[in-house]
Amino acid sequence: MQSMSTMKFELKFSVEADLQLEELEQSPDKKAVCKALHKALGYMETNLKHPSLNTHLYSRESGKNGEKVFESYAQNKTPGAYRIFWHYGPVAGAIFILSIVPHP
Repeated sequence: MQSMSTMKFELKFSVEADLQLEELEQSPDKKAVCKALHKALGYMETNLKHPSLNTHLYSRESGKNGEKVFESYAQNKTPGAYRIFWHYGPVAGAIFILSIVPHP
């Protein structure tokens, strides 16, 4: 059995997160943000314990079915650094991306 840090996850996106990512990708001044986001999403698929993600429980929110929500960094030490909010599921081996936003 694989550990969570080496397990490969399939990323699923909420409508909100999909629109947020699409908007960023279409914005010429957000190229650096997009590069960081794609790198972070790649790590999330293959190594949730990658140090640059700084993944941790985000206790202020829960999923619509009470799932524990986590926050992962797409950027760090940057004004308005982007964060990815997600939870496990809806099926085994999947991560559901709730939103992609600047640091709250």
